[in-house]
Amino acid sequence: MVKILFVCHGNICRSPMAEYVMKDLAAKAGKSAEFQIDSAAVSREELGNGVYPPARRELMRHGIPCDGHTARQITKADLAYYDRIYYMDSSNAFYLRQMFGDAAQKCRSLLCRDVADPWYTGDFNKTWDDVLEGCTKILEELA
Repeated sequence: MVKILFVCHGNICRSPMAEYVMKDLAAKAGKSAEFQIDSAAVSREELGNGVYPPARRELMRHGIPCDGHTARQITKADLAYYDRIYYMDSSNAFYLRQMFGDAAQKCRSLLCRDVADPWYTGDFNKTWDDVLEGCTKILEELA
C-alpha cells in the first residue's frame, strides 16, 4: 500500500481537492485498496474547518464528494508515516523546510510549478485542472 499525503497552506482548498481527486481516480482505476490518501496544512490557520465552499462546489461539479474533511496540520509523525508527500507551491515547501529541516527533502511538488491557489485567484476550475494533472501523473507512475 502506498501512503500519500497532500499538503497546502490551510488544508481547505488545494490539498483536500487533491486528496479527494486522487481517491476518486484510484477508485475508478480499481486501485483504492492500493492507496491510503490524506491531506494536511503547513499552517494552523484553518484547523478544524471543512473544505472551503467554492472548493467543495468544484469537487461536486465533477461528482466527487468531500464530506467529513477537517483541516489539520502536518506533523512529524506524518513525515515518517507517509511514503509520498506532495506540496502545492514553493511557499509550502519553504514552511515544510522550516518545520522539518532536512527531513523535508522527502516532500515533493505535485507539479513542476505551483498549483494555482484559488484562495487568491478565485479560479477553482484552474486549481481543478492543476490537481487533476498532478494526481493523474501520480496514478500513472504508481500503477
